[in-house]
Amino acid sequence: MQPRGFPPPYDPAVEAGAEPRSPLAEALAAVGDRWSLLVVEALLDGPRRFNDLQDEVAGIAPNVLTQRLRRLEREGIAIAQPYSERPPRFVYELTSAGRELAGALRLLSAWGARHAESAEPARHAECGTPLEVRWYCPTCERPVDAPEEGGLHFA
Repeated sequence: MQPRGFPPPYDPAVEAGAEPRSPLAEALAAVGDRWSLLVVEALLDGPRRFNDLQDEVAGIAPNVLTQRLRRLEREGIAIAQPYSERPPRFVYELTSAGRELAGALRLLSAWGARHAESAEPARHAECGTPLEVRWYCPTCERPVDAPEEGGLHFA
């Protein structure tokens, strides 16, 4: 049962017949649940065993972690490498597609820091200043500000 006042969880099956799906809909279908991005965040620092992930992702139940890891594997975001046959045990790590999510996590983290009283923004290690996330055009070799006339286009 969904708590009152909250929208139902995103269900990609609801949009399965909708063509074409937006890039955001595709991303949400892969990692748009409560736990997946937290698991990805934990894996950004390198490979982790199941118990390490459970310790890092506070509050996740073992069965939910198992489901999310399997889903991330199916989506090509993470891979499981066996390190023990008896009992079967795995170490999990991100694929290149999974590592690409680091930028999206930075954007979401910056948003969370701006809109939640208890969240601290990422800070520059040398001076302690909160970091800002910016759009950058590698062809023009300069930052792009959203208010620019025609500066951003989502294909």
